[in-house]
Order: sequence, then structure tokens, then C-alpha cells
Amino acid sequence: MDYFELNNGVKVPALGFGTYQIPASITEKNVANAISLGYRSIDTAQNYGNEAEVGAAVNSSEISRDQFFITSKTQTSGYRSTLRGIDESLSESKLDYLDLMIIHWPTIDNSGTFKALEKAYKAGKLRAIGVSNFNSSKLQNLIDNSEIKPMVDQIETHIYWQQKKMHEFLKENGILHESWAPLGEGMSPVLNDPGLIQIASKHNKSTAQIILRFQTQQNIMVIPKSTNPRHIADNLNIFDFKLSDDEIKIIQDLDQGHSEINWPASMVQEAY
Repeated sequence: MDYFELNNGVKVPALGFGTYQIPASITEKNVANAISLGYRSIDTAQNYGNEAEVGAAVNSSEISRDQFFITSKTQTSGYRSTLRGIDESLSESKLDYLDLMIIHWPTIDNSGTFKALEKAYKAGKLRAIGVSNFNSSKLQNLIDNSEIKPMVDQIETHIYWQQKKMHEFLKENGILHESWAPLGEGMSPVLNDPGLIQIASKHNKSTAQIILRFQTQQNIMVIPKSTNPRHIADNLNIFDFKLSDDEIKIIQDLDQGHSEINWPASMVQEAY
């Protein structure tokens, strides 16, 4: 496993296990399997409805809690409701703390919502705080009006939308770029891209592994989601090779600069 360091010194695995749209009924089983394979970073959210199952898998493992990096996301707007939501997430998951809590989407009251994260961070309930789906203008406004700089921005990022402009903004501000939908959420033909297939063949890897390795080599944290045991294992098996500069350039040139998830108009590439 490779690791990145957040701007507060906390180290985070470069690759984690996503649980978006995994039904609660099978979440614990899938997370437990991921843990057994070596995953230590697990991503959930209040509106996924599976925080309890993620926590159960972590708590039932024989691995020390401090070896995990557990992320959840707020589904609230404003100071008081977010404070309550953080405590509810801890209660649901039966965890004493979360390693990262992020604002899931920009809200009516980003400042108040983030102030709640700051308070919970200072109280030791959260080891790191950040945002998700914030473009550069929204994130800059939050930075300008917050005591603590966000540590992560989790945004849609994949080969056909590499977020190059936003990546540079995050790098300049010392904020880790985290990708959701690193494989295009199954909505894109990217896994069958001829250029990626050729590179994958050279390394004896799958195109999915090439995509994940490309992003981690760009200092982007990834959280691929799967319920296929083979894919879960394969997604983790990307740290035994490196892409060459020429291969990285080929992949960079595949960028189409658009979302696969139908973002709101205010969040499209031009806003980044």
C-alpha cells in the first residue's frame, strides 16, 4: 500500500474500499472481505445507510482500530444539525472516532456545517475533516471563512474527467484530491478503451488496475467500489508496478473533460 499525508500530518492509504450503493444487508460481509484482503481505508456516508454495517465489520475484525482509516460524509446543513449528525454517525457505527468526515455536497450553510466539523475535530471525534463535490470557488470561499483548512476534497475523477484544473488548485492549497467513481461508475466505456487495453497487456494487469494505478501515481486517493470478490482483490493489487512517463502521457491524453454522472450545471468543468 502507498500512503498520502494530509495537511495535518495524518497518513491515509492511497486506495480504499467504497460502499456507495452497497445495500446494508450485504455491506458487513463485503467490508469484512475487503479487510481480510488488506483494505484499511473504508468509505461510507450518512445517506448510504450502511454506517452501522461498516462499523460492525471494523469492530469484529482482529485488527487494531488505529490501523483503519474510516471516512463518512455529512447529510446535513448548518452547525447544530451537523454536530448531531456526527454524533449519530459515531453511534451508528459504534466507533469512538472517525478518521475523516467530509461535507457530502455544498449546502445552504457551508460555513456553519464546516464549523461543526472543526469543533468535532478539536474534540477528537474526527482525525481529519474535508469536503466533497466542492469546486474551486466554493472551496476557496470555505477556506477564506474557516479556521482550519479542509484536508480532502472528494470529487468525481476518472480517465474521461481527470479534473486537471481542480487537481492543481488542490495541490496549491495542500488539500488531498480524492476520487469517487475512479472507474467511471460503470457508466463509461473506459474499461474497454484500446489505449488502456494495450498498456494493461504490457503490465499483465486489467484496465481497471491501470486506471487506479494512474490515479494513485498522480497523488489522487481512490475508493473503488465492488461486490465482486475477484474485483475487490484485483483493485488492491496495483502497487507492484509503475506506469512509465510515456504511459502516463497516453492516459492523460484520453481526458474528455466531462462528467459521467450528470453534475449540476454550476459544477461542470468550466467551474473547475
